[in-house]
Amino acid sequence: MIALMIHGGAWDIPDDLVEAHRQGVARALAIGWEILSKGGSSIDAVEKSINAMEDDPTFDAGRGSFVNSIGEIELDASIMNGSTFRAGAIAAVQNIRYPISLARSIMENSEHILLVGTGAVRFGREHGILQCRDDDLLVGRELERWKELQGKENVSTKDAFRKKRPGDTVGAVALDENGLIVAGTSTGGTPNKYPGRVGDSPLIGCGTYADSTIGGVSCTGWGEAIIKVVLAKTVVDMMEHNGGDPVAAATQAIERLEEKVEGYGGVIVLNREGVPAVFFNTPRMARAYCTSAMASARIEV
Repeated sequence: MIALMIHGGAWDIPDDLVEAHRQGVARALAIGWEILSKGGSSIDAVEKSINAMEDDPTFDAGRGSFVNSIGEIELDASIMNGSTFRAGAIAAVQNIRYPISLARSIMENSEHILLVGTGAVRFGREHGILQCRDDDLLVGRELERWKELQGKENVSTKDAFRKKRPGDTVGAVALDENGLIVAGTSTGGTPNKYPGRVGDSPLIGCGTYADSTIGGVSCTGWGEAIIKVVLAKTVVDMMEHNGGDPVAAATQAIERLEEKVEGYGGVIVLNREGVPAVFFNTPRMARAYCTSAMASARIEV
C-alpha cells in the first residue's frame, strides 16, 4: 500500500475561494502521488507536495502567508520521519522561500530539531536553502487584510477559525512502498499575530507527528488550542490504543480539542496500513487523498 493525504487549511472558506483551494490541494496531491507511485520516498512526497502549496498564494504558507502586526511575514514548518523519529522544524523565520525544505534540511543535517529566527535562516544559507525577499512572499490580498486589521482591538487568533478569517495552513502525510510514514506541516501563522508568535505547526507532537508502526498526522486550526492538547500525538496515541482505527482517532481527538479548550481545526491521518481519515469542526477544510487501494483520488473542500 502507498498512500498520500494533503490539507490546505480548516476554516470558513468562502464560496468564491473554494475552487482555488480545490485546485491547490489537487495539484499538490498529483505531485506527491507521482513520486510515491514511481517508488519514491515519503520524505520527498511530503516535501514536494507542500512546496507546491507554499508556491500557491491561495494558502497561508510560503508565498501568500499572513502578515504579522508589524507588517512582517514569519514562517513556521516541521517534518517528521516515522521510522527514525528524526524531525526538523523552524519557527518565526523570515525570507525563506520554501519553509518545509529548510525543516527537512534541519532533520537530515543537524542534531537539533527546532531552529528559530535568524539561526534558522543562517542554517538554511549554509545548506543551500533558497532565500527570498519579503516582497516575494507578500501578496496584495494579505497586505490589504493587514491594513484593515490595524487599529482594531480584541482581534484574537481564535477568530481566524470561528469567523471568516483565513487559516490556510498546509500539510501532508505519506506512506511509501517501504512502509515509511512521514508527516509535514507549513504555515505563515495567523493574521496580525504578535511578532515571534509560534503556533502548533512547527511543534512536534502538536501540529505534526509520525510513527511508522502506528500512523502519521498533520493538523491545522487554532494553534494555541492545538498545542494545549498536543493534538497530533493525541491522534497517534488513540490509534495505538484503538487497534489502528484512524477515523475514530481523528473524530475523538477533534472532539477533545473542542470540549477541553474550545478549539477549532482539523486533522489528516494515515494509519500504518495507509487507511486515511480526516475530521474537522470548522465549516470547511480543504483536503485531498489517494491510496493504491482507491480507484481515484478524492478532492474535497
